Amino acid sequence: MSTATRIDGTLNQEGPAATALAPPPKLRRRPALIAAAIGAVCIGALLAGWAWTATTNTQEVLVARHSIERGAVIEADDLARVRLSADPALKPVSASQLEEIVGQRAAMDIAEGGMLTPGSVTAEVVPREGQSVVGVALTPAQAPGLDLQYGDRVRVVVTPAQVEELPAGTPLTNDATVVGVNVSEETGQTVVDLLVPKADAAVLATRIATGNIALVLEARER
Repeated sequence: MSTATRIDGTLNQEGPAATALAPPPKLRRRPALIAAAIGAVCIGALLAGWAWTATTNTQEVLVARHSIERGAVIEADDLARVRLSADPALKPVSASQLEEIVGQRAAMDIAEGGMLTPGSVTAEVVPREGQSVVGVALTPAQAPGLDLQYGDRVRVVVTPAQVEELPAGTPLTNDATVVGVNVSEETGQTVVDLLVPKADAAVLATRIATGNIALVLEARER
């Protein structure tokens, strides 16, 4: 060990021994940084939990690519598969049921982007046993001003020009339900498919053939 004598006669130690005697440095704690670190950990945990919950609650469901009118036959091109977080109370139709839905009819109007539910579709066959569908082409003067919709209840009314040719006591109207509506590109007339009891189909078709009829829309309240 090397030593040196100071002018005042005391010893002055140098080298490793002097270094070992130096007091250790004091660590400075920063509470703000510690709090920030703890906060970051907590936020990360919350985000991870939210992401896990969001991904586990999503499901692939069927939605309408475009508006589907009530009564229309649903085609595969009418539907799209979308993954979303849906309220279980809505009971959406799973995308895995696509083949089961195609070919069924819309039980109600389905808006573009609307999610399908079991109540949105129906497998009801039209016409059923004991029913018939009769088509009628109507001019603007023969049809209501309102757009006809699937399920509308209507009356086919015989116009005065045909009344004299009918046997006495013959009803001048036929009750029917609309099951299809389209516009003829050739004539511009509105072609309406009417669901009627099978027993009334022949009489109604005969009246329609004369052209002397008018279609009356009944109340839409159910």
